[in-house]
Amino acid sequence: MSVYTTEKLIEILHSERQACLKGQRLKLDVTVSGSPVLDQFIRSEGLQKFTAYQDFKAAIHQYQRDNNVSGIVWRSCTVKGINFKYPEVDAQLVALPEDIEILKNAKISIWKFWQQATADMDLFLSVNHGKLHQLIAKEDCARIQERTEWAGLLVYEKSNFLEIVLQLGWGKPEEACYKRGFPASGSEYIHAVNPGQHPIT
Repeated sequence: MSVYTTEKLIEILHSERQACLKGQRLKLDVTVSGSPVLDQFIRSEGLQKFTAYQDFKAAIHQYQRDNNVSGIVWRSCTVKGINFKYPEVDAQLVALPEDIEILKNAKISIWKFWQQATADMDLFLSVNHGKLHQLIAKEDCARIQERTEWAGLLVYEKSNFLEIVLQLGWGKPEEACYKRGFPASGSEYIHAVNPGQHPIT
């Protein structure tokens, strides 16, 4: 029996997500309140769609672990004429222990690329769960970088706007994004924008 690749699992999850969103997959035993009397008056279809997809995604994550299928995808970006290729864990997959090692090994190159690409930009630290952005010095960024395990990138560019987000994380990437696994997993986000502009992501 052949094992599905990372790319195939991403494709399968995308198709299943679409099916769930269209209502083709529902987890019928999900109730909103837990009270049969109240539940008959509350629409639960949205929760049924969400739960069906979460259950399917959990099964895919177990498949990854059982069959040693990496969650790593390779991304590339070009910023200010600098080309860069880096690993990240796909947002719908989990990181295996080997994947976390790949991320750790790539951290310094991501950090150096980010420093080079953002040398003349204003830097902001994301605070209050991303609701606010606080101006931060390069030295503070370096201190955050030193105490984290791995890094990620997000580049948002329009004709007159550029934002380069550096994610500095620790623990499991799938638990670090929204502080679900805090304090064992988490991350800090540093947003670089052109002088006088403010982050929008």
